[in-house]
Amino acid sequence: MALYAIGDLHLSFGVNKPMDVFGGAWDGYVDKLREGLKVIGPEDTTVLLGDLTWGIDLQQAREDFAFINSIPGRKLILKGNHDYWWTTAAKFYKFCEENGFTNMYILNNNFYEYEELALCGTRGWFFEEDAALGSHNDKIFKRELIRLETSLKAAGDRVKLCFLHYPPRYRGYECPEILRLLKDYGVRQCCYGHLHGDSHKLAIEGLHDGVDFRLCAADFVKFSPIRLR
Repeated sequence: MALYAIGDLHLSFGVNKPMDVFGGAWDGYVDKLREGLKVIGPEDTTVLLGDLTWGIDLQQAREDFAFINSIPGRKLILKGNHDYWWTTAAKFYKFCEENGFTNMYILNNNFYEYEELALCGTRGWFFEEDAALGSHNDKIFKRELIRLETSLKAAGDRVKLCFLHYPPRYRGYECPEILRLLKDYGVRQCCYGHLHGDSHKLAIEGLHDGVDFRLCAADFVKFSPIRLR
């Protein structure tokens, strides 16, 4: 029973927006994903760190979720900045029921158990978004902080792993509010996505202030999920 993480699948079976146009690592990325995801077994848990599909609604994303549904085991899903299909958990679970999709769960304002661990998370926030006090983005940012703390608090005294779409820190930038929550709630490991291509060199990995950071964007991990446990 293993625990895996990968983000930024950027699937586009239902829309004409394949990532192959970016070349490099993204050439043939769907075939690379199919091969990389073969390591996952039916007893495993995989956390998917957002930016899963280019579909703008659930119906447009249906074929992409059929692909995700084919991944064995339990799938925990975070929201990314390009997940335009995201509405409510109730609508997502109804969509899954209607299409016969199973073992997919939203990680948002909650947590899930994995052995003795608590798997917590939310989308997070990023410096490139203008979050001036009182602005629309500032309100979104504050809601993300509430969602993250709600998730961490719900986990109680369990050992916590945190999953975010946006990196809470990288070279030249950090989000002190999110980092403070990770520290205050004793998070052991924080996995994130979002960074692609040349941005990989800006990623901060390893132990910092007691938290082990890992970049799990698909093109960074060569389209094969990272095994965390």
